[in-house]
Amino acid sequence: MPDQPLTGTLASPLAGPGDILRVAARQHAGKTALITAAAQFSYAELDDMCARAASGLRSRGVRPGQVVTLYGPNSWQWVVAYHAILRAGAVVNPVNVMLTPPEVAYVLADCHAVAVLTSAAHLAKLTELAASLPDVGFVLGLDSDDGLATLFAAEPLADAGAADPAALSTIGYTSGTTGHPKGAMQSQQSVLLNCALTATMHGRTAADVVVTALPAPHVYGNVAINGTFLAGGTVVLMERFAADEALALIARHRATMFEGVPAMYAMLLACPALAGADLTSLRVCTVGGQTIANATISAWQERSGAPLIELWGMTEIAGLGTTHALYAPPVPGSIGVALPGIEVRVADLESVSRNAEPGVPGELMVRGPIVMMGYFGNPEETARTIEPDGWLHTGDIAYADETGHFFVVDRRKDMIITAGYNVYPAEIERVLAGHPAVAMVAVGPVKDEVKGELACAYVVRREGAEVTEAELIDYTRDRLAAYKRPRQVVFLPALPATSTGKIMRRKLADARPAQP
Repeated sequence: MPDQPLTGTLASPLAGPGDILRVAARQHAGKTALITAAAQFSYAELDDMCARAASGLRSRGVRPGQVVTLYGPNSWQWVVAYHAILRAGAVVNPVNVMLTPPEVAYVLADCHAVAVLTSAAHLAKLTELAASLPDVGFVLGLDSDDGLATLFAAEPLADAGAADPAALSTIGYTSGTTGHPKGAMQSQQSVLLNCALTATMHGRTAADVVVTALPAPHVYGNVAINGTFLAGGTVVLMERFAADEALALIARHRATMFEGVPAMYAMLLACPALAGADLTSLRVCTVGGQTIANATISAWQERSGAPLIELWGMTEIAGLGTTHALYAPPVPGSIGVALPGIEVRVADLESVSRNAEPGVPGELMVRGPIVMMGYFGNPEETARTIEPDGWLHTGDIAYADETGHFFVVDRRKDMIITAGYNVYPAEIERVLAGHPAVAMVAVGPVKDEVKGELACAYVVRREGAEVTEAELIDYTRDRLAAYKRPRQVVFLPALPATSTGKIMRRKLADARPAQP
């Protein structure tokens, strides 16, 4: 049977992301689905491993509707585990591997995870943490000697049919402005639709070979992987990004797509290997996670010969909300138009019920079947984020032009975006405030040519106390994920504040001492 998209004449419908590999294996059984540095697998092989791992999860007591946390780097084991959790009817909780064990412990307790699938490098610490969490039944190291293979049951889990589209499939945690992350509940339908609509906008087909180093737990990474599987293409998954390796993989596998964040393109353009790299197979590239300079877009398009499509999304919508259609005329600087069937608008800053006029900044808002079901166990935050009529507040300031294209003009309030990762000042402030030499602390962004922004901590020392910049940065090492740690510390006699004493983060940069 010739390769064809996974739509139309299907023996069984797709209702959620857990159906993708099952259906793909029926149409593309012998075709290569996944390539990593360690191994490669056909669709039939991936599907068989997922079915047997799902059976193993059931045999260990995991029941439909229960939450299983997945915490590890990009790997073929991660991909198998993700689909096995969903195949077992459980809810997957993909966690960024850069989070520290204490941060993971908060997530495990908050979502009541019954099991943790992790990497061998984190197995001992996660096992120790899980001992104090009564809901966690077992912790398994996916890539350890007694890891994923021991989960494989002799008999694959019987096909239970398509999932309920309205059922919970995923709890994806997003950093919280109050210092604690919130679990965005994503339905089966929302994750599947985001993969399908994104694949449609970017013209993905079974002929595509996609190179990506995007973190699989991130919604952008998930859409890149599963959107490709949905179309029957091949994913070349990097454990972590390295510019020279990415260029080599594009040439070796005749990749048709590369997907990344702006920092990756900056590093690719600066890589000495770019001069001799063969990029002629690329037909399109995508970029998201933060705004990207038009000069970077132009430079990459000129060198690669492929369009670089911008996109915008967030955890609360299971992936993308806007992007550009592949064959539409380019609109430089724009994050694109709404995905098909999804409503996106710019609300007036004074009244959310009114739309801002074209060209006038307002809050970007989204409505439709990709919007989250709410924050897990947090109805107050859910009510603040989703209006009664279904419109989701994104917190991003944007404007629309007359053609329906959107342009982001400011970050969501106080957020720092480092190489595509969202960093909230409150999380850093909460940690640094625990240092005995710190009287007051506030965190703001500083520009960085490669990563876009870095976190800078502005600190008022306690009277008589002495502490250095290096000591404070080191203090965060075991308390925050690497991408969240401040890269600079500025000591001030006082922090800028309103008349009520509220710290004015946007005035922090103005308070920096003048350079000699």
